[in-house]
Amino acid sequence: MKLTLAEPSYLKESINIISDLVNEARFKVNKDAMELVAMDPANVAMVIFKLLSSCFTEYDIKDETEIAINLGNLKQILRRVGSNDMLSLELTEDNKLSIKLRGATTRTFNLPIIEIEEKEQKIPDLQFPITVTMPSSTLTGVIEDADIVAESVTFEVEKGSFTVHAAGDLSQAKIEVKESENIKIESTEKVKAKYSIEYLKKMIGASKLSENVEIRFNKDYPLKIDFKAVDKLLLSFILAPRVENE
Repeated sequence: MKLTLAEPSYLKESINIISDLVNEARFKVNKDAMELVAMDPANVAMVIFKLLSSCFTEYDIKDETEIAINLGNLKQILRRVGSNDMLSLELTEDNKLSIKLRGATTRTFNLPIIEIEEKEQKIPDLQFPITVTMPSSTLTGVIEDADIVAESVTFEVEKGSFTVHAAGDLSQAKIEVKESENIKIESTEKVKAKYSIEYLKKMIGASKLSENVEIRFNKDYPLKIDFKAVDKLLLSFILAPRVENE
């Protein structure tokens, strides 16, 4: 296996975000993509990552390969990637992941392949009555506004309007997002659901990878957030709801 990226920022930024949620993960490398599906240790959030083969300048793989690594260690190495560096990934004969950074200098790092005991994660088949598409920067602003007053946020969709409510002990915030040329709200019914801001703050880091974001949810149901860069990458998150006791 040998994979080379001329734009390592897609991998670097993705691992930066994923490592805030997941400590260790198993990558699958097949003919189409380098991909990962993992749950955070608290089983609250799932991350789905695909770096497509078309993102690589060299993509040489004979058989599907699995590589389990410590994401914290990988993140530290990727921090050393310069803006003009080429990045190559190879498996060594002594079962390590070799990461080569080529720029003004050539630096090679070897990471151990680890054993992960947890079973393979399956992506749940979720059905949603609504989809909200907006610029990623808009979602970032909404979550940062809500974070000022509360630890959780309520998303509500009704007739072309997406409203976000946040309430702390004394303070409240209400952010209204109206349908416009670059904000699309598709809904078949009025829906309201509550989610953790702590997790959402980690997920919106993916805004720098994708111009737009797609948000889907349902009442007392997981939230799905998709960030996509065409022919490059998909970074999705599924977040469990905070269910209110009646």
